[in-house]
Amino acid sequence: MIRRLPHVDRIGIEERAAWLGKRSIKTSAKLQGIRLAVSMVDLTTLEGQDTSGKVRQLAAKAVCPAPTIPEIPSVAAVCVYPAQVPVVHAALQGTGVHTAAVSTGFPAGQTSLAIKLQETEEAVAAGADEIDMVISREAFLSGDDARVMDEIVRVKEACGDAHLKVIIETAELGSYDHVRHASMISMEAGADFIKTSTGKAASGATPGVTLVMLEAIRDYVERTGRPVGMKAAGGVSNSKAALHRLVLVKETLGDDWLTPDRFRIGASSLLNDLLMQYVKTQDGRYGRSEDFSKE
Repeated sequence: MIRRLPHVDRIGIEERAAWLGKRSIKTSAKLQGIRLAVSMVDLTTLEGQDTSGKVRQLAAKAVCPAPTIPEIPSVAAVCVYPAQVPVVHAALQGTGVHTAAVSTGFPAGQTSLAIKLQETEEAVAAGADEIDMVISREAFLSGDDARVMDEIVRVKEACGDAHLKVIIETAELGSYDHVRHASMISMEAGADFIKTSTGKAASGATPGVTLVMLEAIRDYVERTGRPVGMKAAGGVSNSKAALHRLVLVKETLGDDWLTPDRFRIGASSLLNDLLMQYVKTQDGRYGRSEDFSKE
């Protein structure tokens, strides 16, 4: 079958994303936006040097990001490799913060379907209530949409009650047309969230990519009535970028998506910048990074 890609107006997308990025958010609105952004963070560590002690510290920060600023909420989730799921799950028990695990041969996805399913099932059994899977970019770039969709369907089944975020790795897809198409087939296959990037690629949640994926969700929801969330990961490392993504969400999908249930920001270094900006907005002074624990 010949793939028929929807055309995305690249110039129009980038101009609109840039125009929305000029919105000025100040004072009380900025404080509210920063608190909202914190509540949407998937605090992430995906390194070979991750130890039990490191992820316990990360979990503690996720629950209480700023002990001296009580109005700052907990983040949405802590995202780790499957081996660290039992540690994170135990540390987060009863806090309301979710345990997320990457799966399916993250980040490349170059493993067999049997291994992908086993990895997912083991992560869920260990306590993960959210799974971040990667699509097979090899299959997608070869035009094999049926295999991409089948893998998502099978992994979704393996998730049981856990929510499934499908990572399309936008930097490897080559065009906005492909980003929209990958977003659509991921949603058709049952994704609860579509996610921009593994964070390991050259780029991820650029303003243009984010807008294309949000518009794909808007069109899918209008057609099916099933709400799907989005996770912006890769490159959202400061408060300005985070607030810009929230503006894109509000203008494209409305207030119903301005909740951690429908929008997430995957990050390893964003949280401290949000906290420092919060302090600066309140008293005019930048907080020091050492005032907050490292992620």
